[in-house]
Amino acid sequence: MLAATFGAVLVLGAVVAPVIFHSDKILNGMIMDHYNAGIMMGEIFHRFSYWLYVVVIALFLYEGAVYKSGQRDAIAFASSVVVAFTSLMFSGVYAPQILAMQALGAEATQSDTFENIHIASEIDFKILAVALLVLFVRRLMLLRRV
Repeated sequence: MLAATFGAVLVLGAVVAPVIFHSDKILNGMIMDHYNAGIMMGEIFHRFSYWLYVVVIALFLYEGAVYKSGQRDAIAFASSVVVAFTSLMFSGVYAPQILAMQALGAEATQSDTFENIHIASEIDFKILAVALLVLFVRRLMLLRRV
């Protein structure tokens, strides 16, 4: 689940977003403006948010069971906290705020507030990717010890 989520974060950030926002170069003649590309990308991230909620629930259950069984690891715990926090921030704060501002129209997406929220969501998404990778690798390392 961690590896799949890491892969999804990479694909969404490195493949889907550039294709959507540079669709004018791909569609030859059919031009989608930046605002409508943002609407599409927002919907993609909104749907991905549901997956992140599932990941957070599974993470809490798994990490709680591991912790309760006495198999404590500081790196795994810290990275799981970061994964949970960044997932919830992205899904519960940044994505809804971006979608709400997009619903107000193109003018709202040109504001400094929108730009700051968007930049913060990008940073959050990158931190999420790193934390997922760290947690995945650490869990693999701990499995080898058993």
